[in-house]
Amino acid sequence: MPKLQAVLETALYVDDLARAKTFYETVLELRVLRADSRFCAFDVNGRNVLLLFKRGGSAKAMPMPGGVIPPHDGAGPLHMAFAISAQDLSAWEAALAKYGIAIESRVTWPRGGTSLYFRDPDGHAIELATPGLWEIY
Repeated sequence: MPKLQAVLETALYVDDLARAKTFYETVLELRVLRADSRFCAFDVNGRNVLLLFKRGGSAKAMPMPGGVIPPHDGAGPLHMAFAISAQDLSAWEAALAKYGIAIESRVTWPRGGTSLYFRDPDGHAIELATPGLWEIY
């Protein structure tokens, strides 16, 4: 098999796209790459894309000029993690507090990393993780 290079896109499904877009733009300071009434794509540090889809908005095939995007959708609270530097951990805690976002859990991992968990407006478990979480990170 040829080798995979990276996870390029991560998708979350939201009930209120405008509210979710504002949250990710304001709290996490992500830059919008593209958006419409069905989805919003964010740049994550010039390497990854976070996709927010209006729940049910991508449940049908989407014809595009170059082909068709197959249907997909999701329900319930999902999880994703953003990598952060260990030096920025306390700054992230302060930033979340500034926006009134409660840290649901803090975990110190055996390899030395730390994770902060909080919820976005749709109840998704968002993690900010420092190096030392995984063997590869």
